[in-house]
Amino acid sequence: MVGSDVWLSCIYPKGNSFDLNDLYVYWQISVPGKRNTNSVVTYYLSGNSSAGHGDNHYKGRARLSLDGMKQGNFSLHLHNVTPQDEQKFNCLVFRKSLELEKILEVTVTLNVAANYSMPVVSGPSQDEEFIFTCTSTNGYPRPNVYWINKTDNSLLDDTLQNSTVSLNAQGLYNVVSVLRIGRSPTVDVGCCIENVLLHQNLTSSQTETFTGTKDSITEDPVDDTQDAVNRPILSVLAVLVVAVAMAVATGWLCRSRCPYRSYAGAQAAKPELELTGQFARREGDPWRNCRSTGSGELGTPLSLCPPFRTGATR
Repeated sequence: MVGSDVWLSCIYPKGNSFDLNDLYVYWQISVPGKRNTNSVVTYYLSGNSSAGHGDNHYKGRARLSLDGMKQGNFSLHLHNVTPQDEQKFNCLVFRKSLELEKILEVTVTLNVAANYSMPVVSGPSQDEEFIFTCTSTNGYPRPNVYWINKTDNSLLDDTLQNSTVSLNAQGLYNVVSVLRIGRSPTVDVGCCIENVLLHQNLTSSQTETFTGTKDSITEDPVDDTQDAVNRPILSVLAVLVVAVAMAVATGWLCRSRCPYRSYAGAQAAKPELELTGQFARREGDPWRNCRSTGSGELGTPLSLCPPFRTGATR
């Protein structure tokens, strides 16, 4: 993947140990456009304490392990892979003690890939036909572009689309695809970007649904079903509000018309009638201090009063 690190394997099969002073190791690639011309990526020469670099493009990115070479591992560690690294790399190992006899040769093909961004569809334009535009960026290798009828997931005819694929400054591909289709009552399309190397298909996440005529285009028409369900509920709530309001008004009107009762205060106690004549109480009369109720401070207990007698008094 672009931006990652990789190991390009080159291992001596017999598992021998080696003296670094007896080795010459080269990693090289073919120069594009120049037949039988190679460019050295990195190398190790007998007697050197470290490896060198021949191509500035790989300076600081290609490295050999000295400890690994002692054990017969001549693999190349490549940092920060770029699209330009998609090459065939040749590993060559020679022994000085064998009069520079080549003891190992390995060819490694490096395939480079990068994920495309999720495709985005825009449109349609207000023309005689529907025009949709799909964009996706920063992918590798060159992609395949498809337009899909999402109604039945069928592929639209390639003649309806015009795709432009270009390299950006990072060496990655950008894609712009334009779809032209005739007007119809409903259009539901999507854009698909295929990365063959990664076995990856990216399809625009949003559904592009459009309905309307030449003079009026509506995107994703609103369904009135929910409004139809809500109308009876709103009607019931309105009736309840009116009923509560009428009840409150009736209570207020009744209260304003009903008379109020006023409090007249405490009533004065009526004085006891004073008996006169033969019924008046006299001094020394044993009944003077008798009361018809129980005992108290001013009265004599009922049991101390003389018994009541009937008939004439002597």
